[in-house]
Amino acid sequence: MSWFVTHLECVHCGRRYDPAPDRYVCTECGIKGILDVKYDYEALTGRLTREWFRQSPDRSQWRYFDLLPLARRETIQDLQVGWTPLYLAGRLGEHLGFPNLYIKDDGRNPTGSFKDRASAVGVARALEIGARVVACASTGNAASSLAGFSAAAGLTSYIFVPATAPEAKVTQLLVYGANVLLVDGTYDEAYYLCNAACERWGWYNRNCAINPYLMEGKKTAGWEIAEQFGWDPPDWVVMAVGDGCSLAGVWKGFAEAKLLGLIDRTPRMAGVQAEGARPLVDAFERGSVAPVRPQTLADSIAVGEPRNAAKVLRAVRDSQGTMITVSDDDILAAIHELARFTGVFAEPAGAAAYAGFKKLLHAGVIGREERVVVVVTGNGLKDIKSARAAVQGGRTLRPDLAELAKILEAAR
Repeated sequence: MSWFVTHLECVHCGRRYDPAPDRYVCTECGIKGILDVKYDYEALTGRLTREWFRQSPDRSQWRYFDLLPLARRETIQDLQVGWTPLYLAGRLGEHLGFPNLYIKDDGRNPTGSFKDRASAVGVARALEIGARVVACASTGNAASSLAGFSAAAGLTSYIFVPATAPEAKVTQLLVYGANVLLVDGTYDEAYYLCNAACERWGWYNRNCAINPYLMEGKKTAGWEIAEQFGWDPPDWVVMAVGDGCSLAGVWKGFAEAKLLGLIDRTPRMAGVQAEGARPLVDAFERGSVAPVRPQTLADSIAVGEPRNAAKVLRAVRDSQGTMITVSDDDILAAIHELARFTGVFAEPAGAAAYAGFKKLLHAGVIGREERVVVVVTGNGLKDIKSARAAVQGGRTLRPDLAELAKILEAAR
């Protein structure tokens, strides 16, 4: 048994709680009192060293098991999650005149998204406490992720998604055998319905925006990036932001690595939102979160009322980072450019991060000598409709070599 969790702590008032499985928010602060998982870092300092990681044969997120809120490895599923590729984007860097651009491709996870990091921990945690039914609300990726890991574990899953979710993501849910509930409303409305259902029927709540244990899986990406850079982290990490859990989680990974003495400094975090769903950018600039009705093709970040605002805003500010918005046209162009120059096919949210990086570069916020990681959080096959809108159609021709020759000649 390995358990280094000491307590849960409210990000709003600092009140501490025992790590009970059904504890989601602070009793004093209510829904604003999102909790953070704390560990015995003093005990971990001598245990987790660079040499320990160098000798570890595990090439998955479970190499960071001691930093996760799990007591037993027996509840972990066999699906390979984490330790995703980090590419130096050479051709794209040449195109931009920016030599140190890296792509962290989390679309390579089992169900095709960054959210697998959280679901892997959530399902393992559910099994530890004896839960048999799990549920979540999602714009798509967290839903398919939970459905896939629940299928592997033999758990029943109830998935609440907006009826406007991309067909590919809904199909993925159905293939995994999830109980799919298409909500005639926004993600935010699906979220509230899911939480009410979990409370009424006692289901395990996988919603990362409220369940403090889920974000712990996401922080493993920060640990991975630090380690993949030889413990000399990049200057910037750029990510798309919806509820805020993902960026906040990655930042926590870097902060822990520094706390344990494995890195000397942390990167600056840049959060990217769509112009049609920008409550966190507005809060970063003005100081308070005002809900909006999201309007963007980037369904994974189409969040109008972010629940993890406190964590993500703190992460951006503590890292001396920034936040920025991009248009849907910027996102579509980024899908094509990213694929054309790197071979990485990103869904709209993943491409939004790249579009945001370009805006920050051209604005001079990011210096051309700096090292930057853009995190692609989902595979482009999850939203073919948006990808198709980013490119023009192919040519139709008869099976005739002479006709092909004419087409090739005209294209010169």
